[in-house]
Amino acid sequence: MSTSLAQTESRLEDWLELVVCPRDKKALELRCDFLVCPDGHRYRVVEGVPILLVSEAEQTHIEGTRALQVAETGDASQLARFQLGPADIDPFVKNSIGATNGGLYQHLVGTLKEYPIPDLRLPPSQGGLLLEVGSNWGRWCLAAARLGYRPVGIDPSLKSVRAARRVAHQLGVRATYIVADGRYLPFADGVFEKVFSYSVLQHLSKADVATVLPEIRRVLQPEGTCLVQMPNVFGIRSLYHQIRRGFRETREFEVRYWTVGELRKAFEQVGPARVSVDGFFSLNAQVSDVHLMPPRYRAIVFASEALRRATGLLPALTYAADSLYVNATKPGGR
Repeated sequence: MSTSLAQTESRLEDWLELVVCPRDKKALELRCDFLVCPDGHRYRVVEGVPILLVSEAEQTHIEGTRALQVAETGDASQLARFQLGPADIDPFVKNSIGATNGGLYQHLVGTLKEYPIPDLRLPPSQGGLLLEVGSNWGRWCLAAARLGYRPVGIDPSLKSVRAARRVAHQLGVRATYIVADGRYLPFADGVFEKVFSYSVLQHLSKADVATVLPEIRRVLQPEGTCLVQMPNVFGIRSLYHQIRRGFRETREFEVRYWTVGELRKAFEQVGPARVSVDGFFSLNAQVSDVHLMPPRYRAIVFASEALRRATGLLPALTYAADSLYVNATKPGGR
């Protein structure tokens, strides 16, 4: 038995029971290092990681293209490998923390001493499945596991998925990570209790988001909910960045800004939707991380949290927030 196949079989219970063909939603069968559906669609499994991307679709991120290149050849020799001790911080996380967690975390690049695992604003679960769309190194999946969910993270980046698996293993957390695309979710209908996404759909074109949302509805259980963070076009920080780029059309992976009305209308594809405040002055900063920040950043985060709480008394503040949450519930029985 090849090393690759042995690694794959040792992890089958993590994902094989969950996945279907992202093209036709039919069952997949493992054949050597490939998952194959009855219609002949084939997906490479690389070191235990299924790459369930639709190759003929234009990728939304360069890492999706790179993952497909690895899937095409099956050559994983160029992938970085790390052995993590109990107190180590994964090198991928240490070097990408600024990109994944936002500008207020830039000072931690290369110096991170602990994993910043946020507080997830969802009720606890008794082992229900939660899907995170765009999981990167897995911080929100780890937060979901703390609340009793069985988290499943997808990301088009093979590098990110491998890092997320390393971190979960290091921390003793049961979490599943798959290389996949939110526009073509490789899961059967109605399997997830919750779907969550943070700082991801904001990078997609609005046309692509319109493709993702029906997929989210499809994989949710009846009366299941999605919680998705999105940027507000009228937030103070958001306006500053739009002015900096001259209000031109967005390109590639740049942030797309939405109005509250646009968000409500778009997420009605999932079900009745409501918009609430995540924060002000930033799109990523978490109160749980203030001990990792210098005093000037702590002030920003505490001010954001104070304003967020004030929206309970002054709902109009929602329209000036930078970071919003959209909560949509799939109707029961459908």
